[in-house]
Amino acid sequence: MRILLVEDEHRISAYIKRGLEESGYAVDAVFNGRDALDWAEATPYDLIILDIMLPEKDGLTVCREFRQRGDRTPVLMLTARDAIDDRVKGLDAGADDYLVKPFAMKELLARLRALSRRGSEQSKSPLITFDDLSLDTRTREVRRGETLIYLAAKEYAVLECLLRDPERVLTRTQIAEHVWNYDSFNQSNVVDVYIRNLRRKLDDPFEQKLIQTVRGVGYRLSLK
Repeated sequence: MRILLVEDEHRISAYIKRGLEESGYAVDAVFNGRDALDWAEATPYDLIILDIMLPEKDGLTVCREFRQRGDRTPVLMLTARDAIDDRVKGLDAGADDYLVKPFAMKELLARLRALSRRGSEQSKSPLITFDDLSLDTRTREVRRGETLIYLAAKEYAVLECLLRDPERVLTRTQIAEHVWNYDSFNQSNVVDVYIRNLRRKLDDPFEQKLIQTVRGVGYRLSLK
């Protein structure tokens, strides 16, 4: 899952970015409102974390402009202000939730999981399934049948990307855009490496193989 983080205080931004990446998210960080609008227009994000107090354009203005141009990406607004009026202004500007600084990383992660479930086109259930494969977005547990399968953070992210659009062929670039940020993704064989890891854990021990290679295009989950 790919997140745009908009926070002008570099120390806070680095803290949030590190915590999110350790939890398996891909994070692009920008530091002013104008860059936030440009990056969100150029790249599809799953979630946006948006500080209110920003240079050039404040977070309220940025959020309004997101919504005015039809961008429905869930927005979590960060604010150092604890006044009810400021929270109301954020929600009225189009934010989906808000979090008052300072906050615990656990709370931020819980809010993001809730927004992800709320904004998903899937069922309201946190469980995503395909055949006997299931992924619980709340607990991050992955199972084939009754077998619990441990996945590293990036393996989980690649699988979630495939599971949210089964039977559709996803290119390596499409997968990478949802799993890695611009700073860390290298257009080599990194996606292929993670697909091999997933096959070893999810397919090799089972008769029914789910992860398919579409030669020259990419990968998909399919029973065919």
